[in-house]
Amino acid sequence: MFDIGFSELLVVFVVGLLILGPERLPHAAKTAGLWVRKIRRSISSVQREINAQLDHEELQQKINETNQRLLKEGQAIQNTITPYPEGYKAKDGVVSETQPLEATAEAQSDTSEHKKNRSN
Repeated sequence: MFDIGFSELLVVFVVGLLILGPERLPHAAKTAGLWVRKIRRSISSVQREINAQLDHEELQQKINETNQRLLKEGQAIQNTITPYPEGYKAKDGVVSETQPLEATAEAQSDTSEHKKNRSN
């Protein structure tokens, strides 16, 4: 994270020794170490949360894609098992279960009305 070499640490130590003196330098170094440790923990915690959120979003996107693919494949399989009546059109590429039943009911009512008209 920080590229601090030995020579840079030595300069910081000498400056600290000159400013703080030999009595207060150990206490200041300990306090600085505690602060650095807290900052590193906070940064790593934030990184873990961000990575977890990204993983969650990626997983959610994969689940949605898989669900869409399964729905399309399920509809294709359903269409091959029970084909729709001739001239039937799906709305927006999505076929509801009531549409084929309504189309079949209309076709049956037209046929029964036609038979009644013939007999009369």
